[in-house]
Amino acid sequence: MKIAVMGAGAVGCYYGGMLARAGHEVVMIGRPAHVEAMQKNGLWLDTRDFAEAVRVQAAISPDAAHDAQLVLFCVKSSDTESAGAALAPYLGADTQVLSLQNGVDNAERLAAVLARPVFPMVVYVACEMAGPGHVRHHGRGELVIGPSDAAAELVSLFHGAGVAVEISNHVEGALWAKLIINCAYNALSAISQQPYGRLVQAEGVAQVMEDVIGECLTVAKAEGVTVLGDVRAAVQRIAQTMPGQFSSTAQDLRRGKRSEIDHLNGYVVRRAAAHGLAVPANRLLHTLVKLLETDLSASSEKQTTPPFGVY
Repeated sequence: MKIAVMGAGAVGCYYGGMLARAGHEVVMIGRPAHVEAMQKNGLWLDTRDFAEAVRVQAAISPDAAHDAQLVLFCVKSSDTESAGAALAPYLGADTQVLSLQNGVDNAERLAAVLARPVFPMVVYVACEMAGPGHVRHHGRGELVIGPSDAAAELVSLFHGAGVAVEISNHVEGALWAKLIINCAYNALSAISQQPYGRLVQAEGVAQVMEDVIGECLTVAKAEGVTVLGDVRAAVQRIAQTMPGQFSSTAQDLRRGKRSEIDHLNGYVVRRAAAHGLAVPANRLLHTLVKLLETDLSASSEKQTTPPFGVY
């Protein structure tokens, strides 16, 4: 199968790399530095179980997705519409599109741009770009997808690449569960620049996380969403299973890039306002990250290359 990864950052490179390692034809669409490295040396896939160079194709332009049967859409939430519009002309009539993104509304937003169904996938993986063309995997890697005519085939595809996929009848609830985990960890890890395992041991952090979780659950209920599973236990499990992981928001700020905070705690703030609810913990975390983002350099504000390569 030819598979295109739109957004060859950490998440895109991990899953695309695993599929390429399983023998699929994978093209990575990303930023010039990563593309150049992958064109020259392949993708260095550095996981907890193995480390090896995986042969992939790589390109800067979305036209490389031409003839792809499957697209893994892995761009940042703020780039969903612009990246979707750039990709749209190169999709075949039968191309399937999966959204592997943070947040709860990306698949819906992308479907509106592409005028075709987009399948949301809930992503649980700890990984980072350790250098150009080098993805480092710290743990986990499972995916959750909703039921569809193609779901069984997709499960088989990923299982064949060593990636576990669960089919859930309540994928919206699973997306919200992941959103709440992100709201609990991302901003705090970014503000403190600490990995999850150390972060949760700091004084007061557990109570702040509980405040964030409670607010998110209240907003989800107002939205008519039943959050799947024991989300408090899931939040605790993240620090246990990914102790060395820094949040994607922390990684973005460290690299001088804008984060997805508007689509995490910021999304909860907006939906709370729509229902007349107060969410002070989420509002404060969102505001603090936005203040940190104001220190980004002018060069990162005026990127001349498409923002397709970072998750």
